[in-house]
Amino acid sequence: MNLLTALARLLLFPGLLFAVPAAWFFLWVERKAVALMQGRIGPPFMQPFYDFVKLLGKTTPPRTGIGGLLMRLWPLLAVSAAAGAVGMLPVLPASGGFEGDLILLLALLELPSVCIIAAGFTSRSIFSEIGSAREAALSVSYNIVFLLAIVSIAAAQHTFRLEALATMPASPLLWLGIAALLVCLPARLHLNPFSLPNAEQEIYSGPMIEYAGPELALWELSHGLEWVAATGLVATLLAPHITLWWMAVLLFIALSFLLVLLLSTLAAATARLAIDTTVRFYWQCSLLFAVLAISSALLMRLRS
Repeated sequence: MNLLTALARLLLFPGLLFAVPAAWFFLWVERKAVALMQGRIGPPFMQPFYDFVKLLGKTTPPRTGIGGLLMRLWPLLAVSAAAGAVGMLPVLPASGGFEGDLILLLALLELPSVCIIAAGFTSRSIFSEIGSAREAALSVSYNIVFLLAIVSIAAAQHTFRLEALATMPASPLLWLGIAALLVCLPARLHLNPFSLPNAEQEIYSGPMIEYAGPELALWELSHGLEWVAATGLVATLLAPHITLWWMAVLLFIALSFLLVLLLSTLAAATARLAIDTTVRFYWQCSLLFAVLAISSALLMRLRS
């Protein structure tokens, strides 16, 4: 992949020109779906954009020293990482890439969570620190399942190249890996029943409680871009290989939208779990997935 192609993917599609409006749209779909499930009207279509613009016009609390600099750095780093992850998604046919780009994508997907943890501890608020501690425990728990799923899918194709994974034929390991990724998405996106780090009824807004103004707007944008990147990764694995670029784009958008609806419906239909229950759930999922993945790999090897 040359420099021009990389810049086009990062800035145009599926990069910022597509990802930022899609992030606001997915945030609206989430809020609207939850509202309809609860018998409410919900926000108007442009509300996430209006919230972003309103926060940009507000003032930020004065902060001095290295702590204040870090507080401003974490949301910028989170937005950059999430945007980079979206730009790497192999949506278009023959979109290029490089060997091992899946590893870079996983690092970029995880960086916003690391920034949230660091931001909570940097603010020195007891509520932020509790939220960051929950985020750290949750991240360790679901990432075991998430990484096992990705490694299993990559092992089935014998490559860590995203374009090759997106065009791989259906196999038991692929469907098992996609199911494991779907189990991890609610925790990665802070949705019920795994919305522990930002439980408003317990710790207000968790790691975000000390943020306001443009910094909070960047955190909201980062969360929306995580929606696009996380659902987009699953959508590229689910979608069959299509040579026509416009059909590939439409299928990618449709699958991502359906995943947002599915996750939002699940969030509205469930209650928040306790931290010990959540950790236990993902450790049990890790054991179950490891057994199933090994069994599927042995079965595929015997058949070949």
